[in-house]
Amino acid sequence: MSSQRELLTWVIAWTAGVGLALFIVPIPAMAQSNSADYILLIGSGFLCDSGDSSACPVVVKSAQGDSFEMSGVGTLSTPRKSITATGTFTHKSPNGNTIETGVWVASELVSFDSYGIAPGALTQEGRVFGSPQFGPRRMPMLARPMPAGGLAVVRVRLLPMSGPPKTATAQVNCALGKVPDEHPTEGIRLVFEGVGEEFDQEISGRTIFILTRPGADPAAKPPANRGEANPAPAEVQQ
Repeated sequence: MSSQRELLTWVIAWTAGVGLALFIVPIPAMAQSNSADYILLIGSGFLCDSGDSSACPVVVKSAQGDSFEMSGVGTLSTPRKSITATGTFTHKSPNGNTIETGVWVASELVSFDSYGIAPGALTQEGRVFGSPQFGPRRMPMLARPMPAGGLAVVRVRLLPMSGPPKTATAQVNCALGKVPDEHPTEGIRLVFEGVGEEFDQEISGRTIFILTRPGADPAAKPPANRGEANPAPAEVQQ
């Protein structure tokens, strides 16, 4: 087995481990730690339990019609401007044929703009995410981690099963809270370095940030609807 394939196997195993830990490790313990402010889900986890097949994976297209399907999990810290996240991707041609598959790994948190929290996001609009064990009915009991909206700009490394690695800048947008007019659509965008190839048409898929930073009490002033939210903690600026 080549060193690249060994690395890919390790990353895939690590991704699965992180995804499992997000729902097995008690969230009160996570909320009392300074290790992260947000949990990040991209077309994965309980987002896939909604019964909506378009929720997972997240799909983005280029103007030429080819697409990337992406899923992943991770954590990010705004005070330290850091991110630990990884997942899988599939690159498809305009006619739907698979061009390449592999894993992606976040290498840098460029910026994070918070839209605020959205306590009712997991059950709003008639949708319920998560199983009874890990779903919305349990979340308020677990030290009050809260769904939140925001835009994370992240540099990622894509490692295909064959071929050279690629570097891209990804925008991960969760349209909850006070969503700005210029970012109304949930999903991801990709701009590849060097070649300048851009995938900027959000097709489908769900993303979410879960606020876990200690000291936050987002339930104190719950917003009335999707468009209203409390200001979130400090943001990372470019």
